[in-house]
Amino acid sequence: MDDHFSRILVICTRQLGDVLLTTPLIRAAKARWPAASIDVLGFAGTLAMLRGNPDVNEAIEMPAGSGWRRSWPLIRRLWRRYDLALIAQYSDRAHLVGFIAGRRRSGQVFDTRKAWWKRALLHHAVLLDDERQSHAVPEKLRLLEPWGLPETTALVAPAAEALPPDVAAALESSYVVLQVPSLVRYKQWPLEHFASLARSLVAEGVQVLLSGGPAAADRAACAEVAAAAISPRLLDLSGRLSLNQLVTLLRGAAAYVGPDTSVTHLAAACDTPVVALYGPISPRLWGPWPGPAALQAPFVDRAARQQARKVIVLQGPPACVPCNRAGCDNHLASRSECLETLDPGRVTDEVRRLLVRRATAH
Repeated sequence: MDDHFSRILVICTRQLGDVLLTTPLIRAAKARWPAASIDVLGFAGTLAMLRGNPDVNEAIEMPAGSGWRRSWPLIRRLWRRYDLALIAQYSDRAHLVGFIAGRRRSGQVFDTRKAWWKRALLHHAVLLDDERQSHAVPEKLRLLEPWGLPETTALVAPAAEALPPDVAAALESSYVVLQVPSLVRYKQWPLEHFASLARSLVAEGVQVLLSGGPAAADRAACAEVAAAAISPRLLDLSGRLSLNQLVTLLRGAAAYVGPDTSVTHLAAACDTPVVALYGPISPRLWGPWPGPAALQAPFVDRAARQQARKVIVLQGPPACVPCNRAGCDNHLASRSECLETLDPGRVTDEVRRLLVRRATAH
């Protein structure tokens, strides 16, 4: 294969967390071809994870759900513009865009008969199956197999930006960030559990900051926890911070607690001590990447508690964990017994240990 590429397109048409998990691939490509200009294409609203990323020349947004008619101006712009397209998704749309944009193409594809046409369009295929043996980060890095892989890798967080003055002034020397909402219910740790955790921490004199996005559902979830744990040491910051400002907040935190969500991956990328609450989804495949780490799964499918560097993963007690389904009823709004039975006392104990460790280190 020709290894002289001056223009590279990375395609990641999924959610915020998936974009963040693609940053090791972007960094490795930049290290392999330092003179290359690397653009990233993703859905509108997901590429904020790349703001200030020194490896990215341009973030190209594609409206989610847009048809080919609406996408025609973008297609014309992308046509054979790139020497290499790295397709970090297995969807039909990602592969068609990769074919349009890249003269050479390396992509992820499921090893099924239906995907024959995708394999036919690729110069290098990373074959996936339903049993998926690898974590998402090294799985994406395999797109570079023909040109060599790095030995270790880490996520690249967005550039940090200053906090709002009133938030910066309110911060104590040691604080804990709780990411309360999840994008989907089946990954949601119950709000009453978050409230129990917050009450325990503020009662012990710990400052607690609630994190969430600007959506009405996020604000409502944080408001419910704040109302159940009223304290001058508890601040609700939902909807107040950009991702870049959230990076600043996370880097200063003594500890972070959150479910399987993009902000939990971001906290790990910020090298913050993380307590991640995992339910039906396997941390072996999608756990927070604790980099810099070797290209192997940092976690196993199931363990009550496991740790890699500063990332602690807790899972609930049911024997079916992880089922890798969308909760007990297998849909986005499903309950997950494994999260409902993940005792807040366990989480509180983990945070206490992190706070003691920080105090001892200081």
